[in-house]
Amino acid sequence: MNTPINASSFAELNHAYNRVFKPARLTVGLVAPLERYAQTSVPSMQPHIDRVRLAESLGFTAVWLRDVPFNVPSFGDAGQAFDPFVYLGFLAARTSQIALGVSSIVLPLRHPAHVAKAAASADVLSQGRVLMGVASGDRPEEYPALNKSFDSRGERFRDAISYIQSLWQNPAQVNNHYGNVSPELELLPKPVAGQVPLLLTGGSQQSPQWLAQHGDGWMLYPRAIEQQQVIINKWRARVKAFGRSAQPVMQPLYIDLLPDPDAPPAPIHLGLRVGSRYLREHLHRLQAIGVNHVALNLRFNQAPIEPTLEKIAREILQEFPTNEIH
Repeated sequence: MNTPINASSFAELNHAYNRVFKPARLTVGLVAPLERYAQTSVPSMQPHIDRVRLAESLGFTAVWLRDVPFNVPSFGDAGQAFDPFVYLGFLAARTSQIALGVSSIVLPLRHPAHVAKAAASADVLSQGRVLMGVASGDRPEEYPALNKSFDSRGERFRDAISYIQSLWQNPAQVNNHYGNVSPELELLPKPVAGQVPLLLTGGSQQSPQWLAQHGDGWMLYPRAIEQQQVIINKWRARVKAFGRSAQPVMQPLYIDLLPDPDAPPAPIHLGLRVGSRYLREHLHRLQAIGVNHVALNLRFNQAPIEPTLEKIAREILQEFPTNEIH
C-alpha cells in the first residue's frame, strides 16, 4: 500500500464534528434504523429510541439517518421511514451526547432555505450535535414525483450548497437558481457554531476538483481497502493543493456479526458477514488508510440487535474510544 496522507488537525466546527472526527483516528457509529429488516424494504421502527439510547450509553459516537422521501421498489430500502429532520428533533430531545447525522439530504429535492432552517433548528435543539451529509440523489423515480429534473441535479446541488451556507451568515446574499435573498432577510435560528458541517457524499455529480474545494468532509461508499486508500490519498492531495485545511473521511459498512469471534469474513451487500476479531482488524485497516469514521449498518444482522450492540462495544469499541463532547 501507499503511505496514506494523514491530517495533523481538523477544523473545530461544532460539538458533533469535534466528537466524531479526529486525525489518524477512527470512531464508530451506527446507521438507523437499529434493526434487522433483510426481507423487507420497510423497517418496523420498534423499539427504535431504546436502541439509540443504548448505543449512546455504550459509546457509539454517532447515529446516522437517511433521506428517503419515497419507498422506491427498485431501490428496496425505505431507510428509517421517518422524515430525517423530524427524527433529528425527536432524537435531540431523547439523547444528550451522541452525534446526530444525516447521510444524506438529497438537496435537489428540497428547497435549501427549508434545509438550512431545519438543520439549524435541530443543531440548536441538540446543542451542536448535528452533522449533515448532502447528496445529489441516485433514485430517478423520485424526481418526477416532485416535478424536478434528474438531469440537472448536479447544478442544483452546487446552488443549494451556496444558498445554505450563505443563509447561515448575516447578512445573507443569495441570487441563484433557488431565489434571490436580499440582505434585510435573516434566517433564524443560526447554528450553534455558526454552521452545520456539510459532508459531501460520493461524487454528487461534481468534478474531483469541486469536491476538494467545498464541504467539510467526504462520505465514501465501501470499497476494497487498496482502492479506498488510493481514492482518499488523491482527494486529500487535491484538498491540500487548494490550500484548504484537512478534511475528514467517513464510510458506511453493512455487517452481519457472527457468534464466533474468529469467523472469517464473507462479502454481503456493501459489507461483511464476519466475526468480531476480523471486524476489529478491518476497522484498524480502514483507520490506517485514513478513514476517520465508520457507520455500521445492521440491516442484515441475524443476531438480536441489543446483544450485538453490546458485543461490538465490549470487543471493538474499546480500541476506538469515543471522543467526548467538550
